[in-house]
Amino acid sequence: MAPIAVHEVTTFYNMYNQRPVGKYKFNVCTNLPCQLRDGAKALHHLEQKLGIVMGETTADGLFTLQQSECLGACADSPVMLVNDIHMCSFMSNEKLDQLVDGLKLAKA
Repeated sequence: MAPIAVHEVTTFYNMYNQRPVGKYKFNVCTNLPCQLRDGAKALHHLEQKLGIVMGETTADGLFTLQQSECLGACADSPVMLVNDIHMCSFMSNEKLDQLVDGLKLAKA
């Protein structure tokens, strides 16, 4: 397989990582339905809470924050995917805080 073909796949799909990611990888949907229902606010809130910007990993290696294309749950927006497995719906600031705080406690 040509190296460019591998690059195309790994840059198109969020479940493939080209560099190390945190223990918990958050893929926040940034498509139109989620944006219309405060998806950008959810992403900004996570950036503030985690102290990183989209595409970065926290210094402790616990969280990576990425944007995602449509996750197919537009009726539940804003949505995000944790570790490419767990779909989180209707992500208000309060729910985001609970999720992050709970995952931090699980680390301990």
